[in-house]
Amino acid sequence: MEATLKKDFQMEQNLENDKPRIDRAKKMMLWFGLISLTMSFAGLTSAYVVSSEREDWLSDFQIPQAFYISLAVIVLSSVTFYFAKRNVIAQESKKGMIFLIATFLLGVTFIIFQFKGFSEIIANGYFFTGSESSITTSFIYLVVLLHLTHIIAALISVLVVIYNHYKQKYTSGNTVGIEIAATFWHFVDVLWIYLFLFFYFVR
Repeated sequence: MEATLKKDFQMEQNLENDKPRIDRAKKMMLWFGLISLTMSFAGLTSAYVVSSEREDWLSDFQIPQAFYISLAVIVLSSVTFYFAKRNVIAQESKKGMIFLIATFLLGVTFIIFQFKGFSEIIANGYFFTGSESSITTSFIYLVVLLHLTHIIAALISVLVVIYNHYKQKYTSGNTVGIEIAATFWHFVDVLWIYLFLFFYFVR
């Protein structure tokens, strides 16, 4: 019995000693993923620029008003997640939960306005495929939908953080989960700001 207790204690000690290394590895894997995503979107926007030389390119395409609203919403969501992370790390449980829920709701609002933007594009007579589509709007549909998939992934990560915070799993020195989720959230937010400005200035 004593030998078993010693073995369990030793395993716990080893895990505790390895924790900083494991946390660093998790963060490094996240950054590798973000770099890969950055390269993917850089490739898509480069293809957009090349395609803009085509004769059938829509140089007068107007960004839907809903996309402007979604831009403001996504910026605000980064602010709320910043305060969520700050309060969780400071062990301000209630404030942290309020800001986490606000971030999630803003993320859902962002998605709603993205689809409203699609509705505006369709109302103007432009579709993703078919005779009434154009290479311009097809590119925009593709890039925005691809970005939306990452927003959905980020929303799932926020839900995980909300659950873990509710279970009081984030303690002093054990906040890597919310740190990774916050980094990913800020990344997809900055990515949308970049895409919005790109579509605004590159016609």
